[in-house]
Amino acid sequence: MSTKKETPRRIADNKKAAYNYFFEERYEAGIVLEGWEVKALREGKVQLTDGYVVIRSGELFLIGCQINPLLTASTHVRPDSVRSKKLLMKKDEIRRLIGKVEQKGHTLVALQLYWKEGKVKAEIALAKGKAEHDKRSTIKDREGKREVERAMKERHR
Repeated sequence: MSTKKETPRRIADNKKAAYNYFFEERYEAGIVLEGWEVKALREGKVQLTDGYVVIRSGELFLIGCQINPLLTASTHVRPDSVRSKKLLMKKDEIRRLIGKVEQKGHTLVALQLYWKEGKVKAEIALAKGKAEHDKRSTIKDREGKREVERAMKERHR
């Protein structure tokens, strides 16, 4: 038996989330998927940009994650690319999240999907929305880092 740890392989990232939100806490959740969705994820047919998490009757659901069916999908299955997917977490974690989401300005955002030990996992974050001036400062910081990297690259030539 091998004790080597398998590094999680990314399926999809929500890059827009870091621009729009401050992340306070991150969580890992399992996802309930259908067979055709797993096959489509293996092929990278997923978009997570508009993904967010809602709480309905004490359960978490991922909304806005679009998984496009493969052309070779079975004829007896009716794939729905935008259906809401149930997220799996421990009850005490869900209860704690419910309490925090009810606070003003907090929401749950899907950050990424990845493979872990042969299963699809979702990284979600408890997030607070950024104001417009915060978004501008994020852009300014990113551009500043790029300029520093360019200067270092020029210097080492």
